[in-house]
Amino acid sequence: MKISARSILLALTLCLCAAAHAQTATPAAIASAQTSLGQLTLQQAETLFNERNREIHLARRAAEGAEADIISARARPNPTLSLGTASISPHVGIGSGGLRDKRVDTTIGISQLFERGGKRELRTQAAEYTAQAARSEEADVARLQRAALYAAYYELVQAQDRIQVSEATAALFGKTVDAANQRLKAGDISPTELARINVDALRAQNDARAARADRDKAQLALAYLIGAEREAARIRAADGWPQVQPVLDSVEIERVLSQRSDVQAAQARMQAAERTRELARALRTRDVVAGVQYERFPGDISNNSYGVSVSIPLFTSYYYQGEIRRAEIDLQAAQENLERTRAIALSEINRSVADLTAASDRTRRFREVLLPAAEKAASGAEFAYSRGAIGVMDLLDARRQLYATQLEAVATQADYARALAAWRAATAIR
Repeated sequence: MKISARSILLALTLCLCAAAHAQTATPAAIASAQTSLGQLTLQQAETLFNERNREIHLARRAAEGAEADIISARARPNPTLSLGTASISPHVGIGSGGLRDKRVDTTIGISQLFERGGKRELRTQAAEYTAQAARSEEADVARLQRAALYAAYYELVQAQDRIQVSEATAALFGKTVDAANQRLKAGDISPTELARINVDALRAQNDARAARADRDKAQLALAYLIGAEREAARIRAADGWPQVQPVLDSVEIERVLSQRSDVQAAQARMQAAERTRELARALRTRDVVAGVQYERFPGDISNNSYGVSVSIPLFTSYYYQGEIRRAEIDLQAAQENLERTRAIALSEINRSVADLTAASDRTRRFREVLLPAAEKAASGAEFAYSRGAIGVMDLLDARRQLYATQLEAVATQADYARALAAWRAATAIR
């Protein structure tokens, strides 16, 4: 079988195109394809969040619609073409022959509206500020949704840690129950002591089941935020708890306050309301409609004529008081909303700083003092019980104390993670 040079060239071209396409694949597409929900890091969750979050998509559409309004606001009024005929006799008709020979008067006119008082400029500026506000509102939606993402992710981490602690405790009690059954047969312990051990073992198993139910809820909440509801059951958080970080001082808080997206959106809304008020006042500046026309008379070409016209509205009964008053009220409402937004933002920042400071202190105390002390006490109790130095009640008390401290330490770390997410959202820091 003979292969032509043209066929070889075509095959080489297709191979080169395929290689180029593989090399030009976007990093986001590669990362998305390689993302495993079975071991989902917070960075991978953010990537999916940016691509799939529905609230952000809706806010983006609203911002795009506001930007489209700028095009409409910038447009000049279109001219108007008018055609008319007159002198049509119901008795004689319009006559025979072509259109030029008909017994009718024909008028052709073009008119143009000329806006005065800077209406188009004011309308454009109002639309631009509205679009700016919509973009800031989109950023604010992303800020709040990202805080929800962090909270949901660490909720899943907390549930996973609770499952681990509960299952480890249940397994330890299971071994103790087996050993206690042997000691009961040997007569070393009473049935009452065995029943007490069984109660604690069953309690640990119930806590593990409750933690698994909380994990399922956390998976669903996180899956919605990253647009992976159908794969919620496979999601596992791969990252651990965040490190304790310092908070902002008062000078930085004031700087962040002015740069928050919700404050900027309220500021832009107020500026748009100012331009709208000026536009309402500009309605009292009369617009002018100018036109030219050509009128043709049948038969005698010397009777054809040209004309111009100018029309100006007369404010005899209404002077746009309603529009102006409405615009002034809207401006006042926008100013009050700006002050309200700043107050809420400042309160949110201060509250998040207080919550984060308290959570960081509790986290350090559990990591450095309480948890090591509980582990040491439980280890000593296990050793003493194995040597017969203490009774089963002392052992159970030590285990309960360790178990409760471990669960509280997990809850404290989760509180710090949520407080850190709220602080980042409040201060617009990622």
